[in-house]
Amino acid sequence: MNAKFITLDGIDGAGKSTNLAVMQNWFEQRRLPVLFTREPGGTPLGEALREILLNPATRAGLRSETLMMFAARCQHIEEVIAPALARGVHVVSDRFTDATFAYQGGGRGVPAADIATLEHWVQGGLQPDLTILLDVPLEVSMARIAETREKDRFEQETADFFTRVREAYLQRAAAAPERYALIDSNRERAAVSLSIEHALDTLFA
Repeated sequence: MNAKFITLDGIDGAGKSTNLAVMQNWFEQRRLPVLFTREPGGTPLGEALREILLNPATRAGLRSETLMMFAARCQHIEEVIAPALARGVHVVSDRFTDATFAYQGGGRGVPAADIATLEHWVQGGLQPDLTILLDVPLEVSMARIAETREKDRFEQETADFFTRVREAYLQRAAAAPERYALIDSNRERAAVSLSIEHALDTLFA
């Protein structure tokens, strides 16, 4: 079986951290080799850029922010993702390029064509085999963030920003339904887990 590249994405507060554990358990039960990683991050360079990008004190223009995202991603692919896939190890990444189209594109207003140019340059033909997209209403997302953690640079954005981010995610999922598993994560945890497990079962069938 060829190694699969899977991404988990969604707006802040959609439940990615909780459901990464569901995915880890799924792979453990089947004894499949897997590497879990994250964006921005996954490498020393990526983690350093993550600190800059998420720091509320950071002041970065639209292009600078987008380029930093892709700089982290380029290193991530070269150092972590591509070597793992070549070894036959499945890769699960907490966020990938969909997040850039959603946050920098939908949220910030960076033209999608500019992001697509960087995507092609950095990724070549690499695309996820499956993107599990967790979706919740904006008010649920905001409540979860407020209850669980101190807000980072992106989480401090306005409700209008996150409305645009969510819409961008949903538009991408609607445009390529064969790649996305769109999951309503505003449900009981067990129901969300079953949906994620079903998406993985289908991919590996």
